[in-house]
Amino acid sequence: MIKENDKLPNSEFVWFGEEGIEKVSLSKFTALNKVVIFGLPGAFTPTCQSSHVPSFIRTKRRFEEIGINTIICISVNDPHVLKAWGEITGASAAGLIMLGDPESKFTRLIGMDFTAPDIGLIERSKRYAMYVEDQNVIVFNEEKSRGECTTSAGEGLLDSITKL
Repeated sequence: MIKENDKLPNSEFVWFGEEGIEKVSLSKFTALNKVVIFGLPGAFTPTCQSSHVPSFIRTKRRFEEIGINTIICISVNDPHVLKAWGEITGASAAGLIMLGDPESKFTRLIGMDFTAPDIGLIERSKRYAMYVEDQNVIVFNEEKSRGECTTSAGEGLLDSITKL
């Protein structure tokens, strides 16, 4: 599992860019940059929709005040779902970047995958948030329970960063 002081693996994601659906490398956002990345089980799932994404919309300005201008949401969903979800939640209007990891490649590489077939979640992402500088993980917060969103919420990550 990825941890603080590790370098992020450079992975490709899918998203809606200027030309429609595009593949995009994570390094496009993380190289020589201060970035927040948060991962979650899936678009439109209860805690992701009501707590996780809204927490980063609420805290975006506070991240900007400390020099972090890029916030990325990674979900094991296709780009169509993430585009719609970004519009419905206000994440896109707020400037959050919605990246799809539809095959769970990145999620598995960083050891944050789980499967819960009893509730229909197959090869999904655990809930986490990280602060990254130039592709290096400085802070990594993983939720211990799928239904919780405290340490991985925008406020929880801000609190961890300010303690550095």
